[in-house]
Amino acid sequence: VQLQASGGGLVQAGESLRLSCAASGSTFSINSMGWYRQAPGKQRELVAQISSGGGTTYADSVKGRFTISRDNAKNTVYLQMNNLKPEDTAVYYCSAEGTIFRDGLPQEVYRSWGQGTLVTVSS
Repeated sequence: VQLQASGGGLVQAGESLRLSCAASGSTFSINSMGWYRQAPGKQRELVAQISSGGGTTYADSVKGRFTISRDNAKNTVYLQMNNLKPEDTAVYYCSAEGTIFRDGLPQEVYRSWGQGTLVTVSS
């Protein structure tokens, strides 16, 4: 399963961006989808996650500013980022977990990562 992320860019503090990530590949189902980020010199951290049923989890640092959503028909996850701050500057990665099917039968679980999209917030 391949993930293609888009939507990063350079914005000023207080502005908004929306990231998108589309999954494609052979027959598969998606359980959870999420966004992670990695700032220079720091470890990758979870930003937000959404389950197949729509349940969401957010990092404390983005609660109230970021919203994760998904379009199951399009196998796409979104991250709406409002009131961006300089500390949100990072490379953002999308991820997806689920099951790959062959001949209608579940064959293996997978976890895929997108290529990363850079978000830069200037003060």
